[in-house]
Amino acid sequence: MTALPDPGLIARFRGDVEAALGRSISPVEKIALAVSGGPDSMAMLALAAAAFPGQVTAATVDHGLRPASAGEAALVADYCARIGVAHATLSIAEPRDPRDNLHDWARGQRYALLKRWAVGQGARILATAHHADDQAETFLMRAARGSGVAGLAGIRAHLRQEVSFPVGDTGLVFDVFPIDLIRPLLGWRVAELRAIAVAGAIPFVDDPSNADDRFDRTAFRALLRDTDLLDPHHIARSASHAAEADAALRAMERWLWDTRKVTPTGVDDPDDQSWLDMAGLPRELKRRLARSAIDSVRTVSGITRPDFSDATNIESLLDALDGGKSATQAGILVVPKGTIWRFSEAPPRRSL
Repeated sequence: MTALPDPGLIARFRGDVEAALGRSISPVEKIALAVSGGPDSMAMLALAAAAFPGQVTAATVDHGLRPASAGEAALVADYCARIGVAHATLSIAEPRDPRDNLHDWARGQRYALLKRWAVGQGARILATAHHADDQAETFLMRAARGSGVAGLAGIRAHLRQEVSFPVGDTGLVFDVFPIDLIRPLLGWRVAELRAIAVAGAIPFVDDPSNADDRFDRTAFRALLRDTDLLDPHHIARSASHAAEADAALRAMERWLWDTRKVTPTGVDDPDDQSWLDMAGLPRELKRRLARSAIDSVRTVSGITRPDFSDATNIESLLDALDGGKSATQAGILVVPKGTIWRFSEAPPRRSL
């Protein structure tokens, strides 16, 4: 028999969910949980079921990348049945392009499946079990790679996102639904969550990849474990401060996007290009506007290769543009004309 978590822990979890969301939870709202079967997500499942009785639904994504993954999904399904929580096992049907990074591809597929499933269940809140140790590992990994403010912000406690569903079979019309992705456990240590699972006789599995030396995260996990000077709570707090700074910069970026966009006369396809006046802007704001412009033109032009994200390094692009030279990044040609930078789809390479 499993036991309910301590009432104090249940109240703490409920408060952390509402703090991450920025509002209280109504008694009729559904809360979707991403549960892998590890001790952290199984503890979250038990806490959520106790904190929000009758409002929780859970799903496990079976990537099919390890032989044990189906059994892990079944373990979660069995526990959910025992505590009266609806559960779904989601499988990835889309084949992986060999050019894709395995972990990035798996993460992208996982979130796409989970968000669509959550909205389909009538839930507009999706919670994952990322905790303080995850946040600290992410911060250190990105700091070691020289990340800026956006990267050091790490795992966000709350992201407002959208999920689209095709209408009809044309592929041209979509219904769009908002969803709140939250991480209510960023203030919890992994040891606390494991203790909750053990104390409640909650079944869980340890992912063998967590101890695989081939992954950078494993080394940083060991560093945090073996170095008393590195406190995961303090590091996670630094990530939170970086996230606040990033949010302020993003607000400024949105304002600049609206005020610095230029629509030149005589351009036949203005929607397929972005023109931005970069006069007098510091490099960080140029960096952010350039990323937004690249992403905008790629979206309009249907460009999906090569991969491009907030983590993609664009420093050589900025160096070239600041020097008055044209450059290409992620399939987008950027041409500086004085202080105005023009972003457009790069022409195809000439064959020899």
